[in-house]
Amino acid sequence: MSSSSAPSGFVAPRLIGHRGAAALAPENTLASIRAAADSGVSWIEVDAKLAKDGVPVLMHDDTLDRTTAGQGPVAARTSGELGRLDAGSWFDPRFAGETVPTLAQCLAECRRLGLGLDLEIKPDKGAEAVTAAAVLGVLDDAGWTAADPIFMTSFAVASLRVVRDYAPTFHRGLLVWKFPDGWRDAARDLGAVAVISDQQSLKTAADVARIADGGWIPMTYTVNQADRAAELYGWGVAGVVTDDPPALAGL
Repeated sequence: MSSSSAPSGFVAPRLIGHRGAAALAPENTLASIRAAADSGVSWIEVDAKLAKDGVPVLMHDDTLDRTTAGQGPVAARTSGELGRLDAGSWFDPRFAGETVPTLAQCLAECRRLGLGLDLEIKPDKGAEAVTAAAVLGVLDDAGWTAADPIFMTSFAVASLRVVRDYAPTFHRGLLVWKFPDGWRDAARDLGAVAVISDQQSLKTAADVARIADGGWIPMTYTVNQADRAAELYGWGVAGVVTDDPPALAGL
């Protein structure tokens, strides 16, 4: 498996399972993490958000409605309450009873399965710093360090700033959508090793070069078609995030 390395020594995973393996199992669950491992991918991406009790859990949306049997804000429920919600039936009845895991449970599963972790800090608005701090606390409690296969990412510059300031040895990646104004300055300020763009914004090889020419490893999300992934790799993208790892295997 080829890879791209930054001067920092970070080696970009060529293929990363999105929210575990979101095409194969309910996203951001332990079942999805296991499905990714079973598919042969060696890295996964998950989203960490704060529950009401300040415990980071795996959840992408601000609300529970789309991916659980619950309703309303994630932040209105404790991690224990979230851990009793059905987060699998919406995807397929055979996943009934799959629950919302804590980040700590995710870390344990990744370690058991030997998976690298692209950990996206996904704060509610206004909770950027506290979410990042809580995530770092869980990593510390679990004994995860920069020597482990872990990559800290976020769209929230304020979250990544906390990682930069309090756990600077962790590799950081800035997530962007449509290359917003100031993205280069933000990536530079954060000491990011990679910039991870939405794949729709990578229209030509020149768009990938915009990232590489700044000294960052070009990565992209979310690519589920093999021909598109092959094109992006050909343009110099080093790492692709996918819902469907088997569809992109071997590229």
